[in-house]
Amino acid sequence: MGSRIVYYVIILPIALLPYPLLYLFSDFSFFVLFRLVGYRKKVVLQNIKNSFPDKSTANHQLIMKKFYQHFCDLVVESLKGFVISEKQLRKRFSIVNSELVNIYFDQGKDVIFVGGHYNNWEILAQGVNLELKHKIVGIYKPLSNKYFDVKMKTSREKYGMLLCPIRETKAFLEKDLGKPKGTIFAIDQSPGNPSKSYWLQFLNQDTPVLYGAEKFAKEYNIPVVFCTINKVKRGYYQGVLKLIEEFPNQTEYGDITTSNTKALEKDILKNPEFWLWTHKRWKHKRTITN
Repeated sequence: MGSRIVYYVIILPIALLPYPLLYLFSDFSFFVLFRLVGYRKKVVLQNIKNSFPDKSTANHQLIMKKFYQHFCDLVVESLKGFVISEKQLRKRFSIVNSELVNIYFDQGKDVIFVGGHYNNWEILAQGVNLELKHKIVGIYKPLSNKYFDVKMKTSREKYGMLLCPIRETKAFLEKDLGKPKGTIFAIDQSPGNPSKSYWLQFLNQDTPVLYGAEKFAKEYNIPVVFCTINKVKRGYYQGVLKLIEEFPNQTEYGDITTSNTKALEKDILKNPEFWLWTHKRWKHKRTITN
């Protein structure tokens, strides 16, 4: 009952605000979260310091401030996703080089898309199925709150994308959806089991990286494509696709995971404020065995 009240009394009224008012609310939220509450500021600042050890304290603070401004925009834009129209979605999100993967659709081939929590991944989740020929499937971890899990799933699937619980990934990859699939893997979460992860240097730190995208790409020999999300201006985003590997079963262990992660790192180094710094990405340490 409490979740239902929160949705209809708080979330929906915010989502229904016109964009100018929505961004005024975002500015106010920035003042509260950054200036008053300091939401996860210790985690954010430590992550930034460790990732950019050569930058000055002033630069660390500036990245953090810009991140919180973007983060508040991301929150309100994600809430808008509950009510956004197809016309508005098409206006605010597009993929500039869809021909890169449409050629695989014409050949009857599936594609694996990889990306991180960079810029507005929620608008990509809603809009990508409108931009590409493939049937888009998003791999996700269901929320513990059943009410909001249903609401989130309904919102993301509103314009054609299907969500697949992470435990059902293999079955979904083998499922016939009537046309080639484009399956989306997020690659920057902290793995639940670091001992089964691929370790590499990411943002100047020893980092366990999820191996699932490479594992399934190699098993089924599915081309891997990285998606960058660029912020054109406030509330407007473009996806840019980059081919990582056309023939995964011809690669060495870790090659694809490394290339995926380096592509994301390149984006973060260019515009660090757009990555999700609030999560404890480096909570695991590598265990050295003799």
